[in-house]
Amino acid sequence: MLRLALLLPSVLVAQATTPGRASAPATVTAAAEQYEAVLSARNVMIPMRDGTRLATDIWRPSRNGVPVPGKFPVLLLRTPYDKTARAPQAPYFAEHGYVVALQDIRGQNKSEGVFAKVQPKDASDGYDTVEWLSHQFFSNGSVGMWGTSFDAHMQAGAAALHPPSLKTVLINMGGMSNAWDHGVRFRGAYEMGRQLTWAWMQILADPHAEAAKTILEREKVEDWYERQPMPRGHNPLSAAPQYEGWYTEFFEHANYDAFWKDPMMAWDEHYAETADIPMLHVGGWYDIFLAGTFRNFAELRKIKRAPQRVLVGPWTHSGNGRSFAGDVSFGDSAVIPDFATAFHLRWFDHFLKGMNTGAEHDAPVRLFVMGTGDGHKDADGRLFHGGYWRDADAWPLTGTRFVPYYFHGDGSLSPKKPTAWASSSRYTFDPHHPVPTIGGGASARLKDGAYDQREGPRFPPSKPPYLPLRSRPDVLVFQTEPLAEDVTVIGPIKVVLYASASTVDADFTAKLVDVYPASDEWPGGFDLNLTDAIVRGRYRATRDHEVLLAPGLTYPFTIEPFPTANVFKKGHRIRVDVSSSNFPRFDVNPNTGEPLGRNQRMVSTNIIVQHSAAFPSHIVLPLAPARP
Repeated sequence: MLRLALLLPSVLVAQATTPGRASAPATVTAAAEQYEAVLSARNVMIPMRDGTRLATDIWRPSRNGVPVPGKFPVLLLRTPYDKTARAPQAPYFAEHGYVVALQDIRGQNKSEGVFAKVQPKDASDGYDTVEWLSHQFFSNGSVGMWGTSFDAHMQAGAAALHPPSLKTVLINMGGMSNAWDHGVRFRGAYEMGRQLTWAWMQILADPHAEAAKTILEREKVEDWYERQPMPRGHNPLSAAPQYEGWYTEFFEHANYDAFWKDPMMAWDEHYAETADIPMLHVGGWYDIFLAGTFRNFAELRKIKRAPQRVLVGPWTHSGNGRSFAGDVSFGDSAVIPDFATAFHLRWFDHFLKGMNTGAEHDAPVRLFVMGTGDGHKDADGRLFHGGYWRDADAWPLTGTRFVPYYFHGDGSLSPKKPTAWASSSRYTFDPHHPVPTIGGGASARLKDGAYDQREGPRFPPSKPPYLPLRSRPDVLVFQTEPLAEDVTVIGPIKVVLYASASTVDADFTAKLVDVYPASDEWPGGFDLNLTDAIVRGRYRATRDHEVLLAPGLTYPFTIEPFPTANVFKKGHRIRVDVSSSNFPRFDVNPNTGEPLGRNQRMVSTNIIVQHSAAFPSHIVLPLAPARP
């Protein structure tokens, strides 16, 4: 039962104990005992190493509205989104024997300091908060962290600095391995749509940005997607200079250097010093941070002794509680019951209290394999794609065969390597008319998830008559014949493209599609996107500096869509779409070679994709053993 009984922060600090005691699950009165929950202190100003104080609400187990004496494990969540919005989970954990701390990060809501998106001090602030909490009178010295998205990044940043009292983390759809690789930039391109929309939404929610909110409320963020790059001081974000500052810096700071290597933006640069603690990495096949979810799991598992687990469902960003993604449904089994409460408790009860909850027996890899549904239209008008959960001991799955499927001049896709010595396809890409983003790991206000790949008013900058993407002259399509049997694809995806451009720079995109045949309910079939990616030409082989293209020269471009898990059913086709834009998820390449984020011109480019014996463009598919 929830009760509120506020204690003064000064009282809380005065009762702090000295460090050095053992962490002891036995200090909890009874492992399975139930309590009431009490908000014992609001806006406790916890000091950081530079003197900045961060506002923190403390929830404690209680009886009859009075906190229970004794020492408990502490669960910490740090957020930029106003800690009171995270309060619903806090009483649940307190009722089950945890002290819960909800904190506004630096410069947000009630906390002191200056906010900047993904700043170095976020990691040290996490360290300082963990250690402060662990030495309070209510703590048994063990701290766990949880949270989704930005809150998950806060866990990763703290863990990278290895605070001694941090004992476990549950990272849900966050903790990106490298922000240059994905999440902020994407292998040279800029994740413009998400970054602009995030800044826009944050300003509208910022109680300290009333003047800027007045300006933004008169505008639509979608109208500004096509006004990129926005000149400094002459765009809606300029009314909130700190937001304009980081948005523009992310846009313009294209080379991979020290700016990107801080623990908050490049966890993969700091794996060695990261805390060796149990971690659960949770992701979604349509989540913006999926690549990092798998990389963090795989790399940390190689070098750490503590359990590392990965769990991935058919979800969009923060969509764990939904059985659908976009216009596609996966069935009720896709949802993990009580994910935000009981599922988390199961993890923390084992790794912070030593209880046998079943978490100790979980497989290292647990995945939802999409695609075993019959494709009917459900009651909500979504295509039923279905799927099932699958456990494994390794990633990629043991027994996986990595098979190249080659592009051919007739638009076919097959394991047979091209034999022609001269074979190519070409298109002209006009940056004034980019290919619209239709689903995928887009997030923010963009439509993320799985959709029929057809333009429409939901997907700006689509224009009537809203035809399938495959009909565009700037999209190359390579697909198999209808499959004679099911094909199970589980693992990382790689596309090797041999191509040239008529300009000194160009982008190349690749998208993997499960093509449903026509049916009574889907007369035009359904082109279901699974995963996609982009590479910017000038960063095709390097990331610390750019190397422009020589017009007309053929280069190998490696495009790495996020991993996926899908059964391509008998009668379906496996398809790969190749183009040069995915907008507004990614900024449009002006093709001029000008400094990124500061270009003043845009020109069309002529692209030639080779698929010959000498230049065999292809996709590498991870063909996994069939369902056990």
